[in-house]
Formats: sequence, C-alpha cells, structure tokens
Amino acid sequence: MSPTPHSTALTDAPDRTVTFQCPGGTARAGSGTATVEIVVPVYNEESALPGCLRTLHARLTEEFPFPWRITVADNASTNATPAVARRIAEGLPGVDVVHLDRKGRGLALRTVWGRSDADVVAYMDVDLSTGLDGLLPLVAPLATGHSDLAIGSRLAPGARTVRGPRREVISRCYNGIIRLTHGVRFSDAQCGFKAARTEVLRPLLAVTQDNAWFFDTELLLLAEHNGLRVHEVPVDWVEDVDTRVDVVSTATDDLRGLWRMARLKGSGAARVELPRRPAPAAEHPDAVLAPPTRRGVLSWEVGCFTAIGIASTVGQALLYWLLRGWWQPAVANLVSLLVLTVLSTEANRRLTFRHARDPARPGAPGRGRPVRPRLSGHLRDGAVVQGRRPQRLTGSRNRRAGPRVRRGHRRSLRRAAAGGLPQQGRRTQARHHDF
Repeated sequence: MSPTPHSTALTDAPDRTVTFQCPGGTARAGSGTATVEIVVPVYNEESALPGCLRTLHARLTEEFPFPWRITVADNASTNATPAVARRIAEGLPGVDVVHLDRKGRGLALRTVWGRSDADVVAYMDVDLSTGLDGLLPLVAPLATGHSDLAIGSRLAPGARTVRGPRREVISRCYNGIIRLTHGVRFSDAQCGFKAARTEVLRPLLAVTQDNAWFFDTELLLLAEHNGLRVHEVPVDWVEDVDTRVDVVSTATDDLRGLWRMARLKGSGAARVELPRRPAPAAEHPDAVLAPPTRRGVLSWEVGCFTAIGIASTVGQALLYWLLRGWWQPAVANLVSLLVLTVLSTEANRRLTFRHARDPARPGAPGRGRPVRPRLSGHLRDGAVVQGRRPQRLTGSRNRRAGPRVRRGHRRSLRRAAAGGLPQQGRRTQARHHDF
C-alpha cells in the first residue's frame, strides 16, 4: 500500500494557518455553516496557475455562499511553480500553498484532503476545463448532508463538452469498461471536478493505494461499493490541449487499477467502516406506513431471476444459431454459453440482487443497515428456541401430534410474538417446532 498522508513530507504550510473566507470576502474561523476547501493539484504549472487562482478566487468571493479556502497542492514541481504559488497566495486572502516532495495527483489529494479541517473538500484541475458554474451544485448536496460524494460528469444527460474525437472515444471507452467490469452507476470517473464530505472521506483514503491518475476511479469504486451516495452534476467542459497526461500510459495504469480493485472487492478488503446514514423516515406526522416485510423483495428476486434465466436461454440459442454458420458446433456452443453466462450474471447482480447490495435500504439485513428484530434463538421455522437448536419431530411422534397440537402451536406462537409466552410454553414450542 502506498504511504499514507502522514508519511508524506510537507515543506510548506503544514499547520494550515490560512483561515476560511466567508461570503463577502471576510475571514472568520467559524461561521456555523459547512466549510469548503478547494484543492488545485499542480505539477509544473507556473504559466497556468496565476490565471486559475485569480479566476477562482474572484468567483468564490463574489458568488460562493459557504466559507471557503483554496489550497494549491504542488507535487514535486521542478520549475518555478512553488514560487509562483506563494507569491499569489501573499496577495490573495484565503489561498494556501502546500508543497510535497513526491509527484502524483492522487498523492497530493490524499495528503491535503487527509489533513483538511474543512467539512467538505473538493478539487479541480488547474486549467479550469470544467465550468465554475457547476461548483455550487457540486458542493451544496454535501454541505447539507444529503450526499456523500459529488462528481462532475461530462457524460451525464445535460452535460456539454468541447473536445477532440480522440479524447471523446477514450473517455467513453474507459467509463464503459468501468461500468461493464464493476457495475457502477456513475457515468464519468475521470472528470477533474469532485468533492466529498470529510467525515466519510477519511476512512476511504486509508484504503486507497494509487498515487496518480487512477486515484479518482479508485475512490469512486470504494465509495459505491460501501453504499455511499454519489451525486452527479452535468458540467460544461472545454478541453485544454496543453496537458501533462500521457494518455497511453495512464490508460494502461487504469486497466491495472481496475483489476486490482476487482480483486480487492472480491477479497472483502474494500469494505470500510463508515458513519451510518439515518434510515429513511416519513416526513408527514400522520403518514400511514406499510409494515416492514421482505415479501415484496423476495417476489422481485424470484421474478427477475426467472425472467433473466428465460432470456439467457433464448439468447444462447440465438447466438449459437448465428455462430454455427462460421464455427464448429462445439466452439459455437462454448462461446455462446460463456457470453450469456457473463451477461446473465451481470444482469442478476444489477437487477435481481440490487436490494441485497444497497446498504442504505431500510429493513434489509446487511452491513450499514438497520436490521429488523428477529426471534431466532428465538423464532425459527415456527418455533421459539431458548439457547439451543430446535429438534425436528419425525415419524409417528409427528403424526400423533395431530391437528390439536398444531392449533395450540399457532396460539403459542402468537403469544410468543407478543412477549407473553410462559417458560413451559417455550419448551413446548422447542419440542413441536416443525409441523
């Protein structure tokens, strides 16, 4: 695992002495509202940095309603970028500079975010390719506590992008691979415009390993895997061709990262202890609520599983029929079976068992969810069992029990559920638990 933020050397401003700037341009340490720290990671950006900071500072001062601070995270620049950043910070209130002795955007974000005292942390690329009109919609759901992470998306409905066809194809292919291999719901993993609540972010940062460009994807995969709520904002995005990104090398590293994340999730190591979000509750004081039950979920799972099974069988037959014209029957059968097995497995994971992997859904057992009280050790197969495994009655003993015992069994069960079953009744249920 890569070094944590505590093992990375900070040569500038380690104590974060720059105060948050409140709406209107005044400095105040505490304002009673959520504070926001916006990080701009840079590497050899001495020419682009001045325009970025002045534009961003002016927009925040004039329009941003939350207390804010800008932090330039310089990761081992070899030119005059650190000096330029410090000079600008001296003339603009609310601008901080942090210099790291190692290169890597992921490392810079992990370090600054991990040490931040803000309630919400965000970052954007120094070229300001993403329109700043999307900053408030990005941060607001986090400041109110509604969402846990927020991302700008160039591929969401309503987004507008101006970029070349090469980058368009690469972006769509990469995000398609992520959705295919990990079944995620977000549409754009690599847009340099993201924010998160610090409370839920810190546990995720302890698990992240990538120090470079895959850090964004890794963080989002961990967040969705652990059931966090990810808010997506359609953005306006204009490509800046003066980029430091090596597309081929980055794509190769990203594919390796996707494979590593798949193994991490498969091993269970991607599960993180996070603060629990309160279960959904009715706002209206006189709302009439349905009793908690898993019957509807079970019906959905059985119905979906059956429909997907039928569709998979028909699909395999059709694919085999198509492939048989080019390949031998055995090869065509093998390929069609493999393709439809993968597709049906993914369909079941996304549809059939979607409730089982939703940690925020109330009334469903699982990590991070309130579990419905049960009577097991307790109530099991129609029996109340006190600290021992119920015994099954078979043969003549079961037949001799007859309808009268069954009726008494049901009455005792109702009394047990109401908390009024005497000790003798409990022993009776333990003996006659399964008719």
